[in-house]
Amino acid sequence: MYRIGCGAGFSGDRIDAPQAVVAEIAASGAGGAIIFETLGERTLALRQTARHADPTKGYEPLLEELLEPVLAQCLAAGIVIVGNFGAANPAGAAAAIRNLAERLGLPSPRIAVVEGDDLLGKISLEDTVRWDGDGRLPELEGEVIAINAYMGAGAIADAIRAGAQIVVTGRVADPALALGPLVAHFGWDWSDLDRIAAGTLVGHLLECGAQVTGGYFADPGFKDVPGMADLGFPIAEVEADGSFVITKPAGTGGLVDRRTVAEQLLYEIHDPAAYLTPDVTLDITGVTVEPAGRDRVRVSGARGHAAPTTLKATVNVHGDWLGEAEISYAGANALARARLAIDTIAERLARRGLAVRHRADVIGTVSAFDADAGSMLAELPVPADGDYRVRFAFGGTQSRDVQRAVDEVNALYCCGPAGGGGVRTSVRPRVRTLSHLVSREAVIPSFRFIGAAA
Repeated sequence: MYRIGCGAGFSGDRIDAPQAVVAEIAASGAGGAIIFETLGERTLALRQTARHADPTKGYEPLLEELLEPVLAQCLAAGIVIVGNFGAANPAGAAAAIRNLAERLGLPSPRIAVVEGDDLLGKISLEDTVRWDGDGRLPELEGEVIAINAYMGAGAIADAIRAGAQIVVTGRVADPALALGPLVAHFGWDWSDLDRIAAGTLVGHLLECGAQVTGGYFADPGFKDVPGMADLGFPIAEVEADGSFVITKPAGTGGLVDRRTVAEQLLYEIHDPAAYLTPDVTLDITGVTVEPAGRDRVRVSGARGHAAPTTLKATVNVHGDWLGEAEISYAGANALARARLAIDTIAERLARRGLAVRHRADVIGTVSAFDADAGSMLAELPVPADGDYRVRFAFGGTQSRDVQRAVDEVNALYCCGPAGGGGVRTSVRPRVRTLSHLVSREAVIPSFRFIGAAA
C-alpha cells in the first residue's frame, strides 16, 4: 500500500491543513507522498503578471507558510512533496524551499524542478488550435505574455525515481501530481492504461483538497458535515492493482462517504467515458464507490484508453482594466435608492463620455444570475425596505477612464441618493486567458535538480 495525501486544493487554501495529513502518513512508517495543487488558469495568469513585475516572483505566495510546518517531518519520514506551486517560476519556488530548509536547520533537500510547460517563444498562436470549449469567448487580442501546456506525470515520476524528495512543477494536469509518485513507487508501465487511469483517478479525487472530505459538499439540513472549521484533507491508500481507499486523518472534522466521493468523482468531468488528460483518457463509467468503514470509501474499476494526440495549453495576453466599486443602502426604501444609484452612474458615464463597459448588481437579489443589462433586477419583486449592497464593475482599455468611472461611485457619498455608505473601490489590470491545443511534439517535459543533486 502507498499513501498519498493532499495538502492544498487551490491557491489560498488553509495553510494548517497539511499538518494532519503528513502526521497521519508518517505514522504508518512506510513513507508516501503529499501533493499541493495550487494552480488554476486564473491563478497562473496572476503568477505570470507577478513574474513580469518581479522576475524573482511568480510562484505560490503562500509556499513557505504551507511547507514550513511539515517540511522537516516529510524529509524525515520519506514523504515526497509534489506541488505545482512553481506556477510561472518553478526555479524561484525551488530556491525558496531550499532557503526555507536552510533557515529551519535542515539538511539541503533534493529538489527537482519539472520544466517544459513554458512554450513562450517556442511556438506561435498559428501553431495552435483554439479549444472548442472556449468557442463562445472573443478572440485574444494584444501581446501574448505566456503559453503554458498541461503536461503529464512522466517527468514527475522520473524525478522521484532519481531521488527527488521534493518535486516542483509549473503547469501540469492536476491528476499528474498524484500519478507521478504512484508510477514511481509501483513501477507501473505507461502502456498499462488501466493502472495509469486508476492513478489519474486518485489524483482527480485528491486534487481539490477538502471537496472530497465534505467541505464543498456541506449544505446544512440537507448534507450536514461535522467539524467544518477543522476539515481533514484527503488521503488515498493505493494498492498495486490501482484500487484505493479515500480517507482522512483521524480526529479531524469533515466527512468521507459515498456521496462526497461521488460528487468529486463527477467534478469537471465533461464525458464520463472519456476524461482527457495528458497521460490517459480516463473512463469512469465502470467505477464502483463502496463504504469501507467510518470515513473510508473504496474506489475501483477505472479504465484507461489512449491519451489524446494533442495537449491543452493556457494562453495569456495583456487584457484591459477592471474597476470595481461597492456602496450600501439600508433601511426604508433602500431598494429604490440602490436602483437610483445604478441609474445615476449609467447617466454619468454617458454624460462624461467614458469609454468603459459597465455592469451593476444589487447583491442579495439576482447578482449571480442577472444579465449585464440588469433586466431581472428591474422586474424581480424584491422588498423595498432592507439592506442592499450595490456592486459596480467597469471594464476598459484605458486605466484613466476606468478610474474615472470608479470615482463616480465614490462621489455618490454626497451626490446621493441618500444614505449611501461603505464605499470600496479598486482598479487593476487584467490578463485574459484562453485554452488552445498544441501538438505533443512541441512539449518536451524534463526535470533538473536545484542545489543538492540526488
